[in-house]
Amino acid sequence: MKKPAQKTRPPKAASAVKIALPALKKGELYVGGTIDAGGKVTHTILLPGEKAAINWKDALAWAKKEGGDLPNRIEQAMLWTHHAGKFQKRYYWSNEQYADGSDYAWGQGFGYGGQDYWRKVSKFMARAVRRVTI
Repeated sequence: MKKPAQKTRPPKAASAVKIALPALKKGELYVGGTIDAGGKVTHTILLPGEKAAINWKDALAWAKKEGGDLPNRIEQAMLWTHHAGKFQKRYYWSNEQYADGSDYAWGQGFGYGGQDYWRKVSKFMARAVRRVTI
């Protein structure tokens, strides 16, 4: 006797994960979410204001005083891609030191979009971001 064919159920669709966006303060701009190498997931928010003609060490201190940090290179790439018009067409410091030379740090060009490293004593622009853990 032939066995009846078994009915198979289609797999359940994965339910969408909803992530609540953080509340923004006046003048802030939502940049996006990132996952770092350790698996930490954060929202990145661009703070209002900028600082001109500042070296890297002073830029880090200024960003901290503003309640944030300089953006990392991934965040800067997101800012270039989605919010380049919010920046002058100049170079902006990141919070990342260049791995092969302690006298150098990374930055983002908002004129043409490239990232490169420069001597930390160079004078560039700075913008601060704050991060909210998801």
